Amino acid sequence: MSLSSLPASRSRFVRALFLALTLGLLAGAPHAERLKNLANFQGVRDNPLVGYGLVVGLDSTGDQTMQTPFTTQSLTNMLSQLGITLPAGKNMQLKNVAAVMVTATLPPFARPGSQLDVVVSSMGNAKSLRGGTLLMTPLKGADGQVYAIAQGNMLVGGAGASANGSKVQVNQLAVGRIANGGIVERAVPAFQPEGGILNLELRETDYGTAERVVEAINRAMGGGVASALDGRVVQVRAPAAPSARVGFMARIENIEVTRAKAAAKVILNARTGSIVMNQAVTVDDCAVAHGNLSVVINTQPVISQPAPFSGGQTVVAPVSQINMKQEGGALQMVKAGASLAAVVKGLNALGATPADLQTILEAMRAAGALRADLEII
Repeated sequence: MSLSSLPASRSRFVRALFLALTLGLLAGAPHAERLKNLANFQGVRDNPLVGYGLVVGLDSTGDQTMQTPFTTQSLTNMLSQLGITLPAGKNMQLKNVAAVMVTATLPPFARPGSQLDVVVSSMGNAKSLRGGTLLMTPLKGADGQVYAIAQGNMLVGGAGASANGSKVQVNQLAVGRIANGGIVERAVPAFQPEGGILNLELRETDYGTAERVVEAINRAMGGGVASALDGRVVQVRAPAAPSARVGFMARIENIEVTRAKAAAKVILNARTGSIVMNQAVTVDDCAVAHGNLSVVINTQPVISQPAPFSGGQTVVAPVSQINMKQEGGALQMVKAGASLAAVVKGLNALGATPADLQTILEAMRAAGALRADLEII
């Protein structure tokens, strides 16, 4: 029987039921991700670079040389390399120069002549780096070797003005960026797999995900290509020819893998009071009573004057008043919840603030009612 032979009302009902079931299956189905979003090839990584340099051309917003003597020393050393000798004991009062730290990231497979974006940060007491020019600065890696040279005009995303003690500032003025301001001078040794073996490292340790990665690679590339060493590293046999290895790695990165269900976890940020929990968090039936205890101490000075012609001294004695107030908290029932929405609904019923919820969640975990790990960051 086709839908066209059914009555109109019943046909609409069947179509709506079919659509609801389809959407429910799609919503409950796990989402597959490309392998490049879950793992990286070991040895293929970025390398941080750092350097010390000078920024010139500032509009009287540079370092105060009396408080930052290293700026003057750096400028003296630079001028001496350019053949300029300053008189001994000369105290330079500079306002247009600032000492800065320059940072950049050297991407994998970068070759000499490639360009990098660099970030310039003031390390003295400069008021602003706006309009400054970074002088040639060598950028070194962790091994102390120079891998890039940075120089150029900076772009500062902030603005500010001050007069007669008043100041207005928008965003940060002590940090600037130079697009393509660094030039690679030395290349990092190219990545070469040992014995034709590539190690694929998961970004999160999970034995279930590692097993699914092995199954997906062997299904797409052939049996015996991949094998798991542990819950984080998967070994992959790559082609011997370097020309075929690039295409092989590209195919592996685009393989779709369904991530294993994450462990139930609640993240508490002790600094901001933020609470984040994943969808695997569940709670059991429990009763919670939470009340606020506040203690207010008010201290006021009391002056005691001696009698006239008594020869006494005036005494200032502090008098403190302590008030303690405790708000009663009714015992409330938190229903068991097997979904994140049910957990949130049960916690919202308590009417507690995020700061109070951190204490409640810790107590619920200690009581065995919270089925999740607590992590404080």
